[in-house]
Amino acid sequence: MTIRMVIASHNANKVREIRQILGDLGFDVVSAAEFPEVPEVEEDGVTFAENALKKARTVAEALGELTLADDSGLEVDALGGRPGVYSARYAGEPKSDARNNAKLLRELAGVPPEQRGAQFRCIMALVYPNGFEQVFEGICRGCMASEPRGETGFGYDPLFVVPEHGKTMAELGQTIKNCISHRSKALEQLKDALGKMEQSS
Repeated sequence: MTIRMVIASHNANKVREIRQILGDLGFDVVSAAEFPEVPEVEEDGVTFAENALKKARTVAEALGELTLADDSGLEVDALGGRPGVYSARYAGEPKSDARNNAKLLRELAGVPPEQRGAQFRCIMALVYPNGFEQVFEGICRGCMASEPRGETGFGYDPLFVVPEHGKTMAELGQTIKNCISHRSKALEQLKDALGKMEQSS
């Protein structure tokens, strides 16, 4: 029997990435957007973990389903870790990737290349219908470009340079991104944990 996993997100890009990375596990991965009865979750935590757990708990309780929530963002060294948990709404409401990127570039104006280090951080919270919880973390280090580059990806991908490749996430394409991103690293830990649980059951 195929087990359904609900992703506690209305972000179609994020859900697609998770579905691609978890594809070989055989889960029926669906978005919380498919369930209008699920209440909107206010992401008011001060850490990624707080937000991820709140989202996963809310959806798991509402649907009685295995639920995975992700909270992730960009942490720029020269900005003291900003935008951090405020990454999605950094330039205010309504959310806009273009305005977020423009604000970030303004704040980094004049910062030399050697001081433009940054990282994407992702926290994945998996909540089971019985209340059992697991948390996983993935980090991808890089640096910030001085202008957007690339056409794929979303969020800050056009500005985030992966040093090993010399390209932004948006230039690398989805296949490579799914192998090296913060989200993929957190999901690999999740896959390992699910595999161990299956072996022990």
